[in-house]
Amino acid sequence: MNLRTLLPVALLLSACAAHRIPGTEIADSEANRAVYAVVQGYAQALQQRDAATLLSFASPDYFDNAGTADPADDMDFARLEQTLPVDLGKLESLRIEVQVRSLTVEKDAAVVELWSDAWYRIQTPQGVVPQRDQDLHRMRLARRDGVWKIVAAM
Repeated sequence: MNLRTLLPVALLLSACAAHRIPGTEIADSEANRAVYAVVQGYAQALQQRDAATLLSFASPDYFDNAGTADPADDMDFARLEQTLPVDLGKLESLRIEVQVRSLTVEKDAAVVELWSDAWYRIQTPQGVVPQRDQDLHRMRLARRDGVWKIVAAM
């Protein structure tokens, strides 16, 4: 084969290739980009320990049962609003990397699988303690009045 034959074939194959959000393996679509933008904003606000911005990403009907049957650890929006600023206030420093492993949108619901790796120093009754946590969890979002909001697993 010569270059004249290969060029049209290469162009055809590249046109058929799936388009991805830059830097990810996530299919590029309007809905996926919108959800991805919320997750990136969440990660940035978390890094900055900005409770007000984090709360702005949460839906008023936010609810998370922490994966347990015990209602004592359930978190609704009102409790999130009370505890998030206090919890973030205990952090003396934070460095977190958040990576979107997968993202699925079906109509007005989305599930994002996140991997996070966090290094932080937290104030405890015994003094400041350095910590490192790694976590894989699924964040759930819902489109409310055209805006994507986190409904669980913040």
